[in-house]
Parts: sequence; C-alpha cells; structure tokens
Amino acid sequence: MDHVIPSAEGAKRTTGPEDPGEVAATLRLAVGRIARKLRRAHAVGDTTLSEVSVLARLEREGPDSPGALAELERVRPQAMATTLAALEHKGLVSREPDPSDRRRVVMRVTDAGRTVILDRRSESVQGLASAIEAELTLAERRELVAALSLLERLAERL
Repeated sequence: MDHVIPSAEGAKRTTGPEDPGEVAATLRLAVGRIARKLRRAHAVGDTTLSEVSVLARLEREGPDSPGALAELERVRPQAMATTLAALEHKGLVSREPDPSDRRRVVMRVTDAGRTVILDRRSESVQGLASAIEAELTLAERRELVAALSLLERLAERL
C-alpha cells in the first residue's frame, strides 16, 4: 500500500504501512465511502443507522437501560433518548421495568424490531456480496477476510 503523497513543498514522499497516519486516513475514507453508499441504499424515512445500531445491540446483548445504551453507543443520553423514542414510536423496541430493580427501565427489541434488523442486514449483505463478487478476485477476498479481524480489533479500540 505504498503511496506517493505530495508534500507542502511540492516534493513527493513515499508512505506505506509504516505510517499509521496515512493508513488511518486511507481507511477512514474507504470506510466512509462504504457507509455512505450503504446508507443511500435505504429508502428515505427508513430506520437510521443509529437506530439499527441500537436495535442490533439490544438483539445481540439483550435488554439494557437507556443510560447503558448511551454509554455503549458512545452518544449523549439526550441523543439516546431521541433514538429510543423514535424506535419506540415505530414499535421496534419496548420499555419495561428492570426485573432486578423495578425503579429502572430497560429497553427490549420487539419482534418487529428483529424483522427490521434482518431485512436491513439482508439488503446490506446482499449489496456487499454483489460488490465483492463483481470486484474482488478469490485472492483479494482472502485478503479481505484476513483484514476483517484487524478491523474488528480497531473498532473495539476506538
């Protein structure tokens, strides 16, 4: 992944995997483009990426409090309250008393929410699968698979 980058003085310098800043900038651009294209594939008024992220977390990890969800999603409690209100209005999550502390509330994904997650996942996965099949050789697919564990580690670190 060596690139020739023009410097401020007009001279060219070569960067590569030893330059974490350049790798990070290239990765950010690529991931951003993929995310934007996946976002555009969904109808206006559809469930937002933030909402899908919360739904997926609730499905994967089980019911949780709004405060804990805000912390896990790294958003302000007010932003999480807005997201949860939209999900609740759409019937995708329900608000229930916490079984261990009846004074607290936990959010739980509904059957309708599970359906949205599966449908959205299917659309995104189908789009990515088509692009992978059309654009990547078998060797490149193997490289991508190898990189996925690294991307997961980076995601956890951020």
